[in-house]
Amino acid sequence: MELGIYTFVENTPNTDTAKVLHPAERLENLMEEIEMADKLGLDVFAIGEHHREEYVSSSPSTLLAAAATRTNNIKLSSAVTVLGSEDPVRVYQQFSTIDLLSKGRAEIMVGRGSFVESFPLFGYDLKNYEELFLEKLQLLLKLRESEVISWEGKHRPNIDSKGVYPQPYQEKLPVWRAVGGTPKSAYEAGAMGIPMAIAIIGGQPAQFKQMVEIHRQGAKDYNEPEQPISINSHGFIADTTQEAADIAFPAFKTTMDKIGKERGWPPMSRQQFDASITLKGANVVGSPQDIIDKIMYQHEIFGHDRFLLQMSVGSVSHDKLLRSIELFAKEVAPAVREKLS
Repeated sequence: MELGIYTFVENTPNTDTAKVLHPAERLENLMEEIEMADKLGLDVFAIGEHHREEYVSSSPSTLLAAAATRTNNIKLSSAVTVLGSEDPVRVYQQFSTIDLLSKGRAEIMVGRGSFVESFPLFGYDLKNYEELFLEKLQLLLKLRESEVISWEGKHRPNIDSKGVYPQPYQEKLPVWRAVGGTPKSAYEAGAMGIPMAIAIIGGQPAQFKQMVEIHRQGAKDYNEPEQPISINSHGFIADTTQEAADIAFPAFKTTMDKIGKERGWPPMSRQQFDASITLKGANVVGSPQDIIDKIMYQHEIFGHDRFLLQMSVGSVSHDKLLRSIELFAKEVAPAVREKLS
């Protein structure tokens, strides 16, 4: 199993100091986080795209390009690229460039996005939300077939036998599709023959088992080979269960309450949070042994090939985040790999 980290580069008030970092300092910390993950042997580091004031990640490809020059082994992915409001040709060029800089470590994880700010920002009509994404994903996959392409679609100008450059270092740039709980999305990913990442940020993981089955059915129906599955979850690791919960809860609450206020959810209570970090809950928070147990429990459900942990749900102190990465790489990852071997 590949083990890694994803982040939206949140920059909310720090739970220890109540201060918000200058964006330049937050990005400096991000590079240190990626360098540590690479040095300690984690497999993937992914950065998601958001266009809101509490995130410093409106341009994941720029951040991943910077990371490519400061790392040696770790795969560098988006999580996600909001493809419906992007130009697939530019996305392909950007990630091909990252792939060249990193000597074959780039990949693209596309999704429809959990927020919609990018659509009006870039002049797209939200009534075309799903149609935009599907058409652009089809174009992105076609771009991997040859360097000269022709294309006709509804939502962008046609392409008439034009070359797209640069081409990636890898023979075929990996493309994953991230989904929430929508069966149709899982089926489409399988039918297109691309790997799927399931974002589990609420409820119980067991509820998502059908998504894997639907993805496999889509592949079978369209004679595509079975593709890898990733589970992407919120979490945090500290030396003890209590310490991890005490560090993570205030940061989680800050973020989830802000989103909840916009979407009509009630504020997060400590009781709800503690329930979510039990073995069968959605959040992967605890000691290294807690995390090992949870990953193995979920593997019994999904048989997945990759696990990514979002440790920066809200802003904790940089040293505590680095400690979480260290524990993930030094204690959790070796134990999980040994068990699965």
